[in-house]
Amino acid sequence: MPHTHLDAAGHPRPQLIRDPNWRDLSGTWEFAYDDADRGRSERWMAPDVSTPFTGTITVPYPPESKASGIGDTGFHPVLWYRRTIEVTVPDPGRRLLLHFGAVDHRAEVWVNGHLVGRHEGGHTGFTCDLTDVVDHDGEQVLVVRAEDQPADAAQPRGKQDWRPDPHVIWYHRTSGIWQPVWLEEVPDQHVTLLHWTPDVAHARVRCQLHLSRWPRQPLYVTVRLTQGDRVLAEQRTLADGQETDFDIAVPALRNAQDLDDLLWSPEHPHLVDATVTIGDPAGDATVDHITSYLGLRDIGWSDGVFLLNHKPYFLRLALQQGYWPDTHLSAPADGLRRDAELAKEMGLDGLRVHQKIEDPRFLYWADRIGLMLWEEMPSAFAFSTRTVHRKISEWTEAVTRDLSHPSIVAWVPVNESWSVPNPALVPAQRHFIDTLYHLTKTLDPSRPTVSNDGWEVSTSDIWGVHDYTQRADVLRHRYGHSSLRSGRVVDLWPGARRLTLPGVQHQGQPVVLSEFGGATLAPAGTESFGYDTLTTPQELADRLTALVGAAVDSGLAGFCYTQLTDTEQETNGLLTADRKPKIPLSDLRSILRQLPSASQQTV
Repeated sequence: MPHTHLDAAGHPRPQLIRDPNWRDLSGTWEFAYDDADRGRSERWMAPDVSTPFTGTITVPYPPESKASGIGDTGFHPVLWYRRTIEVTVPDPGRRLLLHFGAVDHRAEVWVNGHLVGRHEGGHTGFTCDLTDVVDHDGEQVLVVRAEDQPADAAQPRGKQDWRPDPHVIWYHRTSGIWQPVWLEEVPDQHVTLLHWTPDVAHARVRCQLHLSRWPRQPLYVTVRLTQGDRVLAEQRTLADGQETDFDIAVPALRNAQDLDDLLWSPEHPHLVDATVTIGDPAGDATVDHITSYLGLRDIGWSDGVFLLNHKPYFLRLALQQGYWPDTHLSAPADGLRRDAELAKEMGLDGLRVHQKIEDPRFLYWADRIGLMLWEEMPSAFAFSTRTVHRKISEWTEAVTRDLSHPSIVAWVPVNESWSVPNPALVPAQRHFIDTLYHLTKTLDPSRPTVSNDGWEVSTSDIWGVHDYTQRADVLRHRYGHSSLRSGRVVDLWPGARRLTLPGVQHQGQPVVLSEFGGATLAPAGTESFGYDTLTTPQELADRLTALVGAAVDSGLAGFCYTQLTDTEQETNGLLTADRKPKIPLSDLRSILRQLPSASQQTV
């Protein structure tokens, strides 16, 4: 039976799967702190050195978390991991790859004492080729050194606190390995990257793939797209280089009146299964075979309106931190799926994943369940040359990894001028905001880019506004005008910073209230952070009803409520930290699905 997108559940790379099955290396590893940073000089990476590894850790949970078995939230900038793995020497023409989903922040990897890989960037993955260092069947010694400097303000860290204890809106750190580690055996010549870019208007899909090396002779690439038993397209092309891209015609998209069962949307998240076969020119041997999936949908924006499949779509989102009490940024079992399901159950169309590059397994559930996502780069907090190098490198990796997911509908490289604190006064900082915008559009021109979400907007496809007033009448005054869609904002200073940088002119961009609300529900006298404190569920329901009502009765293109869940001391979620609703889910759904009042529907 052919594989479908249903088989991708749980796979750490759900849009590029091959047989045989991958091997998960999660579980118990040996572990050691190296506060004096002497592990390299003492050669802790050597296979016969095990004395320093006096502790154990449960991978992929960070040592700061309870689930790791350690739960030490103190400053430990250098971490070492060790374990033995049973492997068989690959047959000729095969390679053995070791994949890391994410290691925060800088990683070095050794197998049997041989350095097999380095990577910098704590939110994106990397791969090590073990083939040439595995020279015998049986046990191999795998060692990882991770370095994560808590006080390095030029390091993209998102909401991880640089102080010993969490404060205001920053949380306990997530250091070292925090996403899956897994082994995969592949053909010597294999696909390393696969991108899908749908173009519904022109009834086609753009396919881009990268091979592991330049082919010695041209190879055939055969792509087959199906939806259930229905074949949507099958096409063969010739790959005569390491990178190949081509258009695939999808005739079923030509009938614009018969697309309901084809297009992806939150209401109908239809997915298309894909197989990609790499074959030799003679046609008698398969070089590589992978399964994937995609969604057929177009994203656009015009006249102040966000467009999904060429139709206006009002965005109803919540801010998601992607943080759990016992596992921190790592997800507990079924945590990724459950967050996606809860968001849908409460009536949201999507989430703004805040200051985190989320695990691809969450993106899979958003694709499958039907959630629209804004993907956001974790921020550094100092502007420097190192900041620029690090953000450009890691953001490029993130966009490149995730651009085939239909659920992602916007990119956010900067939040609230974090890492660029004075763009109106320091030209280099404004240039950096614009550079990240243009870099993102170069990597993926198919989606809108929110260059600096919250305020001090420069070149941008969407104007994101952060406004934490707790008064619905103020929201109506600031955004409740049809002229907003022409960029005529009543208050250019809704918060601590001006909405746009000098000289920025509105050119039809949608305006989204991309952070608002944020009131905490807590008994009087409780220490917590929020933008107001309410004491009963009914007060929260009334406040939420008023603020959401003001947002939908406006010229806004959508809203993003702060936030989906309580996160440590920031207790302003619609759900508690253990994902319990503060008011019934059915009531939340009624509130968040409010329609514009009759008077506004005619505006």
